Amino acid sequence: MQGYAAAYARQAMAYIGQIIGYKAQWEEDGKRYMEKRNPGGYMFSNADLRRLIFPLIVEQILAVSVGMVDTMMVSSVGEAATSGVSLVDMVNTLFINIFAAVATGGAVVSSQYLGQKRQDRACQSADQLLIITGILSLAIMAVCIVFRRELLSLLYRGVAEDVMRNARTYLVISAVSYPFLSVYNSCAALFRSMGNSKISMQASIIMNMINVIGDSIFIFIFRWGVAGAALASLISRMAACFILLLRLRNRNLDIHIGTSLKMNRRMVRQILHIGIPNGIENSIFQLGRVLVVGIIAMFGTTQIAANAIANNLDGMGVLPGQAMSLAIITVVGRCVGAGDFKQADYYARKMMKATYLISGLCCIAVILTMPFTLKLYGLSQEARRLGGILVLIHNGCAILIWPASFCLANVLRAANDVKFPMCVSIGSMVVFRIGFSFLLAAGLGMGAVGVWWAMIADWVVRSSFFAWRFFGGKWKTFYVRG
Repeated sequence: MQGYAAAYARQAMAYIGQIIGYKAQWEEDGKRYMEKRNPGGYMFSNADLRRLIFPLIVEQILAVSVGMVDTMMVSSVGEAATSGVSLVDMVNTLFINIFAAVATGGAVVSSQYLGQKRQDRACQSADQLLIITGILSLAIMAVCIVFRRELLSLLYRGVAEDVMRNARTYLVISAVSYPFLSVYNSCAALFRSMGNSKISMQASIIMNMINVIGDSIFIFIFRWGVAGAALASLISRMAACFILLLRLRNRNLDIHIGTSLKMNRRMVRQILHIGIPNGIENSIFQLGRVLVVGIIAMFGTTQIAANAIANNLDGMGVLPGQAMSLAIITVVGRCVGAGDFKQADYYARKMMKATYLISGLCCIAVILTMPFTLKLYGLSQEARRLGGILVLIHNGCAILIWPASFCLANVLRAANDVKFPMCVSIGSMVVFRIGFSFLLAAGLGMGAVGVWWAMIADWVVRSSFFAWRFFGGKWKTFYVRG
């Protein structure tokens, strides 16, 4: 028996030796496969980038579709309602970009901490981000509700009373959704910092489904018009906010919330160091857009409605670029956190090439489908015709200029180089987008067409400065390890 036992033991040891050998071989094969899939040992494989970027593109499409669905459905009520929603959408976009700017600051800080393998700090920064955005959004909500008449009158003088009445209604209900929207944006940014954009995409899908169903019920059944569209958006944003908050409480995630509810001044400064310049830049950018819409409003309701159509459709062409901008924060920020600027440079170039390719195809698709999409709007033939011209100007030029004008700036921000893009964007906005708009639209009587050509001039200037900064390499000198 002892002989049989010894024989079985020797055989078992031989099998174990073979298994260990196979395991070592499997590991070696796996390493070779990963090296082939991701040459140079870089942080993100092509599959990793696809898992990050594809859900972001879907999410951006869905984010734009909320406003698009509202505009399309409200257009059945008339041009006054459509114009009122359009005017407030510009104001909403102004505040949404402030929330997104602060969320970007949090995403950069969290990504850099993950690059440093400091999960505890990343979780703390997540809590600080939600505290900041919550306080900020509540303050903005209160100002918009209390001073709604003064705010709209200041921005849009001379607008017809029926348009202004619809705008006030839409603004009040939209303002109530700001806290939910700001927290949702922050949570989505934190998931992107982990390289997991699938969760926020799923929440966005649910948000859009609720919005479409709500619009259909409130506008077509209850006949609540502009108020119905705003209420549907409010409910959908509340749902998306609570979904992401619950998901972020999962302690198994690299970044989760609930670790500390106390204000950490050091982390708040880190977040605001990036968020404030980005917020100032985005705020002035959107304020400039609001001002030029005020110029368009002087030319009548038809041009306001045409501008609303163009803002809906042209955004579809640059959605991949917007998604890539968000992905750049995660990828480049992680590389910068690890102190590896070689990889940061590599991924920045790689993602910019992909942005140009995909955005170009999308812009061409939007242009080719305009004969069909313009018919979805229940507006006058003149409004649709002018809207088509504006879309052609925007998307035709965006193929060559837009990615460098907007995506490249996020490479700089991810490396803490935040003041340069802020100064360039503000200067270009004031001189070219606003100054040229007055000259071409009001001075030469070109109306909305002149405003949109001024926008193209702004793009050219921005892209030139950002390209000079990136290729010069100065952006690599601003990183400070936390």
